[in-house]
Amino acid sequence: MPADANAYGDIFGGWLMGLMDMGAGLIAARYSRGRAVTVAMDGMQFHHPVKVGDEVSVYGGLRKVGRSSMTICIDAWRRHRHEEEAVKVTEAVFTFVAVDDRGRPRMIEQHAVEQGAIEQES
Repeated sequence: MPADANAYGDIFGGWLMGLMDMGAGLIAARYSRGRAVTVAMDGMQFHHPVKVGDEVSVYGGLRKVGRSSMTICIDAWRRHRHEEEAVKVTEAVFTFVAVDDRGRPRMIEQHAVEQGAIEQES
C-alpha cells in the first residue's frame, strides 16, 4: 500500500523484513510446536525494489535445529501484477529460539530433524 512506500513508490525495506520475519516465525512455531521468538537476522541484501502493487511472496525452510534454537532461511520474491515472471528481491537468515510461557528458552523436540534433511547442532 502507498503508506508502506517512499515517495518513489518503492516499498520500505522494514515492511519487507517484517513480512519475512512473520514467515520465518510460522516455520519456527510449527517445528518447535509452540511459541518461538526472533533473536537475530543476518545477511539481508536488497537485490531489486518492490513497488506498490507488486505481489510479494516469501518462502522459507529450516536450515538447522539446536537445543532451543532454529536457523531459518527466507527468500522474498516479487511479481508485477501484469507479469508472470517472479524476481527474487532479497533473502535473509533468521534465528529463532523456542520459549515457554514465561519467555524462557525451552528444548525443541527433535521430530523436525527426523522429518527432513535438517542439520542438527549438538
